[in-house]
Amino acid sequence: MAPLVSPRRKTRQIRVGQVMVGSDALISVQSMTNTQTSDIHATVQQIQVLTAAGCEIIRVAVPEMADAKAIRQIKDQITIPLIADIHFDFRLALAAAESGADGLRINPGNIGARHKVKQLVDCAKSHKIPIRIGVNAGSLEKQIEQRLGTTAAAMAESGLANIRILEDLGFEDIKVSLKASDVARTVEAYQLLAKKTDVPFHVGVTEAGGLYAGITKSAIGIGLLLSMGLGDTIRVSLTRDPVEEIRTGYEILRALGIRRKGPEIISCPTCGRCRINLFKIAEDVEKALLERDTQIKVAIMGCVVNGPGEAKEADIGIAGADGTGILFKKGNVFKKVPQDRLVEQLLDEIDKMTQNSEDVNGSKK
Repeated sequence: MAPLVSPRRKTRQIRVGQVMVGSDALISVQSMTNTQTSDIHATVQQIQVLTAAGCEIIRVAVPEMADAKAIRQIKDQITIPLIADIHFDFRLALAAAESGADGLRINPGNIGARHKVKQLVDCAKSHKIPIRIGVNAGSLEKQIEQRLGTTAAAMAESGLANIRILEDLGFEDIKVSLKASDVARTVEAYQLLAKKTDVPFHVGVTEAGGLYAGITKSAIGIGLLLSMGLGDTIRVSLTRDPVEEIRTGYEILRALGIRRKGPEIISCPTCGRCRINLFKIAEDVEKALLERDTQIKVAIMGCVVNGPGEAKEADIGIAGADGTGILFKKGNVFKKVPQDRLVEQLLDEIDKMTQNSEDVNGSKK
């Protein structure tokens, strides 16, 4: 069987706070807050929830000076690196860096005159923080768009031109993103740029849409890029609670065999044999296990026909019947329980398995 993922593209290494980014590091999962950054309480609260869900780098919008200045207090209350998202006003980038941002996301093309970009670069150097060049198909430089349109080639050219601006100023701690709202242009743009630079890539499909469209586009776009060995950090963009972005990001990485974080839940699609509310049970189990980091495969099956047999590779699972249900481990039934206690009993057994694993290994797997 051919490998699902090609060898990772070799890139330079950068550091975002305590997180290493580049081909010698794990592919990290990011998100972005949807609070007003100047609302310190709401922003910290959302970042803490995202951190518990597995977010490794967080980005915040900085449209106003109050947002830049709020970063200091936000940083004092969170544990993951924070990137300030800046457009147009280079002074906001300077203020964000002074407030303790671990990185800046900019588009040098919309910052303005070279002396402004130089001040921004000098500030990033002095604070030893990286810069992400964020190229979007919808906001290309006019001269490039007039010549090439809003194409993948235009996105790649914009990315390379902006990389050169920073490198000409003696700045190397760069990563770049090239995002469009459709999969084909996004993938092609990264493929084109990959041939011309060793800068790490942050990958994703922008403006991907709501839950279903967004997950589908992101899974295909990010999945294709990662399978080609392209991508060092990822963000799934959804018009949804950003926790869903984190969950989807890890599921993409898990499906490709790149990273396995937290429990893996498998479940059957249901059919006429199902006599339990499998949708609710699966949702309840997912929510209960969301913040756990235990490497365990859990099966949620609708009936005994599809239960232990089809899910025999699962470490533990449940299968429903009419008014009752079974718990099984590695395909073997070990307990029958009332239907209304299935989830409770399953979670209790998972706790026991987790505790046994910690006792044997001295730490979580």
